[in-house]
Order: sequence, then structure tokens, then C-alpha cells
Amino acid sequence: MQTPETVEVTTGENPVGSIIWLHGLGADGHDFEPIVPQIQLPEAVALRFVFPHAPVRPVTINGGMEMRAWYDILSLDTEGRADAEGVLASSVMLDGLIAREVERGIDASKIVLAGFSQGGAIAIHTALQTAHKIAGLMALSSYIAIPDAADNAPAARDLPIFMAHGSHDPVLPMHLGRASADKLIASGYSVEWHEYPMAHAVCPQEIADISDWLAVIYS
Repeated sequence: MQTPETVEVTTGENPVGSIIWLHGLGADGHDFEPIVPQIQLPEAVALRFVFPHAPVRPVTINGGMEMRAWYDILSLDTEGRADAEGVLASSVMLDGLIAREVERGIDASKIVLAGFSQGGAIAIHTALQTAHKIAGLMALSSYIAIPDAADNAPAARDLPIFMAHGSHDPVLPMHLGRASADKLIASGYSVEWHEYPMAHAVCPQEIADISDWLAVIYS
């Protein structure tokens, strides 16, 4: 997969860290661009937000309709839901974006991988498998797309992980996100878990909790 086009927002000159944030199915890199001003971090902490656009591809559960997607969704079943080949290809792409940030002068230890829904699934898989020691993982309304990804993953067990989900999510029921968090915990990771009375979305309290978590990451 080629390096995707990205939307970039910097919160100040000479950023000291980068947050690579992947959108969900059918959206694009502009989807979470408006959230940047809502994330309150100290003015001294300048960050670069990188929002890549997923490629356009047919999506099986949507009747083969073409849309931006990080991988094909084959069914709504827990097992076999994700197109594993697509997940792996997008994970390679994301790992390439990490390397690009390092080339631009950002230490890997100051790079957070983030994503919503299937974008979060790619962020999870990449964070577990990358050779880079990154700053943290943030997965919103998401899940582990490849079930054994957490088993013997090379990522350090002290990787900071933030996971959040809506209790009324009709697209990705919260039990999928909770089961993924439990899987990571069973594999030796510490997960900061949050749930909110919302659907497949992001809410103000969640943004506030993200701000608090990032403040610790970049302290």
C-alpha cells in the first residue's frame, strides 16, 4: 500500500510529538480534524496531528459499495469479520507513517497511534506489531481485528493504552471492545478503559478523558 494522503494540523511551531489518527469506515482524514482544538493540552506542548485518508475499496457488508476503508468487512460476525489481508496491508501503511514522522524529527517515543472504529483496529494491530517503541495507543469504539494479534506481540507490555466505547453502540457492540481490552490485559498490557452512554460516536466527556490521558503521555 502506498503512503496515503494525509490531513495535518499542528498545535504550535516545532512539534515535539505526533498523533497519527485513523478514521472509521466511509469517513476520511478530515473526520477528526475538528477535534484538535477541543483537546486541551499545555501550550508548551506542540503536536502534529496526522489524519490519513484510507483507500477507496469495495466493502462486502455494504453490498460491495466502494468507500474509504482500511480493510474489507466481510460479515458482522465476531469471528471472520475483518479481511485479514487488508488489515495487514493497512498496518504496514501505518508503520510507514510512523517511520515518516521519525524521519521528520519526531522520536518514536513521542508518537501516539489513534483510531476510531476500523481505524482503531489498525492502530491496535500496528501498535502491537511495530518495531518502533511508541508513546501510546488510543482505540475508540474499536476492537482487535485479528484475534491472535496480542499473543506474543513484540510491543512492550508497558505500552500506555486508552480504550473507550459507547454502551449504546449498534455498529460495534461494546462487548466487542471490552473483550478486546480484556484480551490485551490477559496478554500483560495495562488498559485504561472508559465507557460512555453513547452510540458509535465520540462525546465531550470522552474528549476530556483523551485530553487528560495525552497530558500524561506528553508530560
